[in-house]
Amino acid sequence: MTIKAGDQVPAVTLKHLSDGGLAEVNTGELFKGKRVVLFSVPGAYTPTCSNEHLPGYVAKAEELKGKGIDEIVCLAVNDPWVMQAWGDAHNAGGKVTMLPDGNGEFTTALGLTQDIGVAGLGTRGKRFSMVIDNGVVKTVNVEEGKGVSVSGADACLIGA
Repeated sequence: MTIKAGDQVPAVTLKHLSDGGLAEVNTGELFKGKRVVLFSVPGAYTPTCSNEHLPGYVAKAEELKGKGIDEIVCLAVNDPWVMQAWGDAHNAGGKVTMLPDGNGEFTTALGLTQDIGVAGLGTRGKRFSMVIDNGVVKTVNVEEGKGVSVSGADACLIGA
């Protein structure tokens, strides 16, 4: 079942890189007590994700925060090291939190996986964005095509 507006964000424990090395983060805690934009990409370093999706959020981070967004989180079914390197390559530090979902558990709990095994990529997350307020989903925007027309930073600014 796909998550929808009004639903609580599922609590899943993920691994991410922190200053102290590999650490755990619980999604229930991550989204608690703040307004967050969560956007998901099918994969780090993939063309649309690297050329449009992540760079758009990095560029618009201050505008989103000016609309009351406390944190911007990029989710991908990738490992922590790939997500950190990809964020570093796009100067995301301090603007976008890179959240790896190594086993796809959080993406599965959201009901937003896609099978792109035909391209050799296995099960990944769909391209989407959502606004989450104190752990409750306010909006969900899932891309039907290949672009970032409903899940990109510009569209998110309208709904923030």
